[in-house]
Amino acid sequence: MTVHDLNQLLLLCSLVLLVAVAAVRVSSRSGLPSLLVYLGIGVAMGVDGIGHLSFSNAELTQVIGYAALVVILAEGGLGTSWKEMRPALPSAAALALAGVAVSVGVTASAAHYLAGLEWRQALIIGAVVSSTDAAAVFSVLRRVPLPSRITGTLEAESGFNDAPVVILVVAFCTAGPIEHWYVLIGEILLELAIGAAIGLAIGWLGALGLRHVALPASGLYPIAVLAIATTAYAAGSMAHGSGFLAVYLCALVLGNAKLPHAPATRGFADGLGWIAQIGMFVLLGLLVTPHELAKDVLPALVIGLVLTAVARPLSVFVSLAPFRRPWREQALMSWAGLRGAVPIILATIPMVAGVRGSERLFNIVFILVVVYTLVQGPTLPWLARRLGLGDRAEAADLGVESAPLERLRGHLLSVAVPEHSRMHGVEVSELRLPTGAAVTLVVRDGRSFVPTPSTLLQRGDELLVVATDPVRDSAEERLRAVGRGGKLAGWLGTSGKEE
Repeated sequence: MTVHDLNQLLLLCSLVLLVAVAAVRVSSRSGLPSLLVYLGIGVAMGVDGIGHLSFSNAELTQVIGYAALVVILAEGGLGTSWKEMRPALPSAAALALAGVAVSVGVTASAAHYLAGLEWRQALIIGAVVSSTDAAAVFSVLRRVPLPSRITGTLEAESGFNDAPVVILVVAFCTAGPIEHWYVLIGEILLELAIGAAIGLAIGWLGALGLRHVALPASGLYPIAVLAIATTAYAAGSMAHGSGFLAVYLCALVLGNAKLPHAPATRGFADGLGWIAQIGMFVLLGLLVTPHELAKDVLPALVIGLVLTAVARPLSVFVSLAPFRRPWREQALMSWAGLRGAVPIILATIPMVAGVRGSERLFNIVFILVVVYTLVQGPTLPWLARRLGLGDRAEAADLGVESAPLERLRGHLLSVAVPEHSRMHGVEVSELRLPTGAAVTLVVRDGRSFVPTPSTLLQRGDELLVVATDPVRDSAEERLRAVGRGGKLAGWLGTSGKEE
């Protein structure tokens, strides 16, 4: 490659990124998941589009797709609250195991009897489309004000169900019948256990190290956090565990560990996640050949209808039956099982393995994902409101960023008071911070001033709090408690700890 070729490639990549970033505004205003816009850009650049780029390397697409999923899962874990996630873990695990099994069985039967696919192809497509997509779920759910028990369950499910689905797809693509189904189940459970153990261990060790080692520049913290999360994926995969589960749980631990410069780290991961989504979806759009899709539209619509209207609701009902979840929540979670890049990436596995008819399977999955994401994504907020689940009346938690002051043996806490925080109207003296911590500066409407004990805090304020090392955690817990319960937080029993 010459310098001229490199310049042209950089120019093309820059233009694609600029168009994709501008398209985020369109997708956010319309309620459409951004994946549709990025897929459209890839199709437009492809062999039948204005770019006329011929791309058919399924193996490269699979590798890049896996790498992008690692970044997306890491970003999702960093932005997930453990307080919301913990109560949802049992139901999410049930959806990722029993729910996937039900979905595969129902969808594969429909693909065989209604769409005329061979059993092997039907089982592959049933497994491929049974995984909800982390990128689609994270991007849509975080714009919809749902109760935490619902968002926690759906986000955890999207982080958990990749592992069993990948194992099933690889098993179905292997030549010859699967002799012992219970061996396959044992393999799934073992990989999940290994991935979970490695992800939690690396996350805990990484958080411990970052909290006790002051890096020379704040910009190094986001890089270190992403490097630790990527290490969890690599270690989990090399140990024959679920790398996807490992990176998600590792990022979940890091995101809830009160690390220095945590908001900046989440912002960096969010930006990197967007780049990963854009690259992954554009590449998947390039891989598809639009003029070959027409003959597979009807089978895709039939399989997608059964998946959306029968398989997903049945899997939710069976999985959540022991947890006695209200029918309204089950109905919403049935409709919120969004598919996205994950099924399309998984559809490249049979192409790489040389399974007969794999190109047709890829086309069916592509059509199914595009059509039903177009239907489900924009209607999810409406359905949530109709079911009475679209409004959370909870006090917004404070945004707290910590920067270590190594030589002074202290910490500088930057505290943002959000719109619905109960810290509004509380005097500085009523914060009752521990000895060794003090509010040193308040920034309000672009103006900064040193507060007095009687200064009333307001929504939108940003506080700078200096705390010595021994009281740093207790100071943050007290601030969060006041943000949730107001000036009487201690007497009312409101805790500032992550629950």
